[in-house]
Amino acid sequence: GLLTDGASSLAAGARQLDEGRVHHRIGLTFELAASAGAAGGALASSSVNEVIVARVLGAAALVGAAAAVARKGLRNLPDASFDAELEPGEWPGTLGGQYVLDGRVVPYQAKNVPAGLLAALASGVVSGLSGVGAGFLKTPAMSEIMKVPVKVASATTTFTLGITATTGLLVYGIRGDMAIESGGAALAGAFIGGLLGARVQGWAPPSVLRRVTAVLLVVIAALLIGRTL
Repeated sequence: GLLTDGASSLAAGARQLDEGRVHHRIGLTFELAASAGAAGGALASSSVNEVIVARVLGAAALVGAAAAVARKGLRNLPDASFDAELEPGEWPGTLGGQYVLDGRVVPYQAKNVPAGLLAALASGVVSGLSGVGAGFLKTPAMSEIMKVPVKVASATTTFTLGITATTGLLVYGIRGDMAIESGGAALAGAFIGGLLGARVQGWAPPSVLRRVTAVLLVVIAALLIGRTL
């Protein structure tokens, strides 16, 4: 699972960087906490029952789904005073920036950073424990807790998933827990999916992205929890 997360991150990252939706400083700040959680989760995974892992992951998916649909409309709106600056990207040295939505410039500034880092730590634990990138938790945490636009939050999360995945993989690799042949087969699908996802993210409205994500997470949660009953 973590191998495929790294592959999809690499596949999607280049396009999202070119479109100015990745915020490096926010991403690396978030990943400091997430990577610590991932290492701890991976270390604990060998002593946690698989049923518990599946139920924790299912519950986390439901939390991510609820966060995705809890808010309606757009929080970060275009600002006419920025229309002359159509170059998207982060503001150097800050946790703010701007991106282009439907030809208009949308400025933003990360808020509630300590609470966001606690959420990042929790998402990292889920990632390391269950072998997923936990992007479905990181994106809502950036968007709903830190008030970062969902397109920026999802692009930044995707770009940094490889860091979290690598942290967990180091632990699993040292223990010899990776199935290299199966992982190699899954890498191809993850790479293609990352390329397609980055394209869709570029033109799809934020509200549609949130609803689609929520539906997928509910399905995943139902499958995970249902199999343990």
